Order: sequence, then C-alpha cells, then structure tokens
Amino acid sequence: MTSATLPGGVRAMALPDSLEEPLAVLVAGSASPGRRALPAALLQRPVPLPPVPGDSYLVIRYGPRGAPLAYVPGCREPAPPVREPAGRPPRRVEMSLPDPLLRHFALVDAPSTGTLGTAGVEVAADVASRGGAVLFAAAGGEPLTRAELDLLAELAARDVPVFFALVPEPADDPALAMDLHREAVAGRVPALAGATWHAVDPAAGDTAYLRRALLDWAAEEGLRRASISPPMLTGGSGAGRVSATAAESGWPAVLEQWSRASTRAAQQRLSIDVANIHLRCVQDIVLGAGAAGMPAALDTELHALSLRATAECDTAVATIMDGILRRVLATVPSDGVRRRAAAAVRRALAEDDAVRDLDRVLLVTAAPGVAVIAGPGALGALPAYPTEAGRTVLPAVGLAVAVSSYARWRGATHADAGAARSWLRQSTAAVELELRQEVTRRLRAVHRALTALIGETVEHGTLLA
Repeated sequence: MTSATLPGGVRAMALPDSLEEPLAVLVAGSASPGRRALPAALLQRPVPLPPVPGDSYLVIRYGPRGAPLAYVPGCREPAPPVREPAGRPPRRVEMSLPDPLLRHFALVDAPSTGTLGTAGVEVAADVASRGGAVLFAAAGGEPLTRAELDLLAELAARDVPVFFALVPEPADDPALAMDLHREAVAGRVPALAGATWHAVDPAAGDTAYLRRALLDWAAEEGLRRASISPPMLTGGSGAGRVSATAAESGWPAVLEQWSRASTRAAQQRLSIDVANIHLRCVQDIVLGAGAAGMPAALDTELHALSLRATAECDTAVATIMDGILRRVLATVPSDGVRRRAAAAVRRALAEDDAVRDLDRVLLVTAAPGVAVIAGPGALGALPAYPTEAGRTVLPAVGLAVAVSSYARWRGATHADAGAARSWLRQSTAAVELELRQEVTRRLRAVHRALTALIGETVEHGTLLA
C-alpha cells in the first residue's frame, strides 16, 4: 500500500497495490560470458538463447516454442528482432519456450549492469519489484563493480529477494571467490548479507539446486500474494453507506481543492525530474558516449521518467479517491468499496470523449519535438516487462525516443556536442511541457468522474457502483 498527505494535512491510504502481477525472476549481472549463458543453462537449453541488442530486455514465458518478437516504441505491432537494429533498439524482446520451470515464473534477462546507469537501475528495479525476485550473476574472477552494488542496494531498498549465482572462471577457486563477493555485498548492502549463493557452471548445465531454490520461492510468493489479495466475494465489498452529514460536508469544494493541489505537486516533482535528466544527459554527451550515444541515454531516462509519472498519477488518484470516500461515507471504506469506486471511475474515463486517447505514447522526435502515437498496442511496446492493462484507474504514461532521433545522431562524434546539447535542451523542454499537460488532463478527467460518482452516491445514500 502507498499513502500520501492531502491538502489540509488529511492523510489517506491509497488503493491496495496490485499483487496480481505474473511472477518473474529478473536475471541481472555483468556482461561476462558466463552470466550471458545463465538463462539458457537455467532452462536447460543445449544452445544459447537468441541474442538481443545490448539495451533490450529478453522476456521468456511458458508456451509453445515460437520465434522471438521485438517491441519497439513507436510501433503498434511487434516484429522479429534484428541483431543490429537499423532504427532504434526494442525496449524488450519476448519469446516462449515449453520449459516446465516457466510454468512457475517468467525469466526476464536484463542488460548488463555496466550499461544501466542511474535510470537503468530504476527500470530494472521496477521489473524486479513487479516480478518478485532477482537472480544476480556474479563473475568469479572479477570484483563486484559500483554499478552492480548500486543495483543491489536499490533492490534491497525495495525489499526484493535476491538469489546469487557465482559463475566461476576456469582458474577460479569458487569458495574463495564466493567469500570475497559475500564480503563485498555485506559491506555495501547489509540487508543482503544472508542471501543465498549458488556456484553455477552454465557450460556444464549445473543448475539443479538453483532451479529448486527458485521454485520454492515461487511457491511461497504465490501463496503470499493470494493471501494478501484474495478474490472478492459477492456481497463482500461492503455497503458503502453515506454519512448523515455528507450533503453538508462541502465535498465538491474539497475535491476540487485536492485535485488542483495534487496536480500542482505532481507537475513540480516531474519538472525537477526532467531538469535532472537534462543535466545527466549533458554530462553523458561531454564525458560519456557523446552525441551518438545520446538517444539511448535519453530513452532510458524517459523510460524511468514514465515510471515515476505513472506512479505520481496513480498515487494522486488513489489518495484523492480514498480521501473523498472517507469524507462522505459513514464508515472507513473497505478495500472492496475502494475497488468498486475505482472501477466506476475507470468506466467513466472510457466514456469521456475528452480523454479517450489516454493510452498513448509521447515520442521525442528529431525535429526536435514531441509526437503522439495512440491506439491499441502503442503503450504495449514500452515496458521492459509488461503487465496486463486495467489494473489501475489510469493507463501508464508513455515516454520514449523516436526512431528518427536515433537516425539523426547515429554515427555522430564529439564534434557534434554543441548541436547535441542544443537538441537535448529543446527536446527536454518539449517533454516537460507535454508531461505537465498530460498530468493536468488525466487528473482533471478523474476529477470529473469522481464528481459524478460521489454526487450520485450522496444523492442515493449509498455507493451504487
């Protein structure tokens, strides 16, 4: 559960977080050959899994063996992946295999930790939080890098279970390497000092104990999620009766005040995020990958920004909704009452002509500027690890870099740094403007839907939704 403070100091609990995400294990670590071979060894595959571009995630689910498909922002339909994309790389590549392990959880193979950066760590941690666990591969002969320890620290902060796989080199002493890695992890991330370690040789397919550990986790995690979020029984959601003072409570003015204040607060925080993105990308142009690497760096930053923008809107909506229900109902709203109200608001948004295109993507173009692509499949190409639609009141906020921007800067050198900084400044300014407008549009639409819902509720004396 998340919580927030409404204007006036009123503190309300938001809607329960969805725990119905499909279980998944994020495979993370360096770019060492042993780490790259680990997913195939875990699935007992005699040949390596298909390679994907370095910035892309590989999602492996249970199902009939099928050709992999790449999901590229700006495209509504997936297509077969290209090893060296002529345009922009996909955010993820999906494939299915009939391995029994995948009946219990999906595998999500992340880019190497050395390429993630601050924003990439946030994206990987989001995948891990929703999937449930991480399998972290540590190369036996190499000390853990700062990037790897930063990712582990973020995972520990989110209370994500981590399983460690030591992948030794031929000349390594596995016991010594494991002790050194344990010591490094305990020193930087004390919360993971007691995590489970397994010595694994992918070339020998030596993964039986690791598979068993992950299966045991999946069984326990599945039961935990089911117990926290049981199915709603008929008549078990609560009556949602209105209090005697609801009509005179001034709820319309309060709802208006909360909506405006929440919109301003979300916009301010996101504007600060965009300013920080601009600074980090300028630094990467000058000291990192240069102009040629800018589109990829900006895309990762926008990926993380879209997660924060989505969370800002979700938290604002859930907190406002819970607060106004508490104000007009006779008792504290149950989870069932809140879910009924959320479903009613979601239906109202679907019928609101002003916001029928909420499931759209904002693409940073070569112009520079921001283009919009909407419709079925537009948002589906963006996540590193997708989730089913309809679990929250609002769809995700979609942000990405368009293919045209990659094409503009492909092959550029540090000699283009000035032009790159100018393009970046204009692009991030356009993103900030569009994002502020998008937040306003979404929360105003929710305000309209809640006004109608609460008005009907007060009029009839009970929540009819």
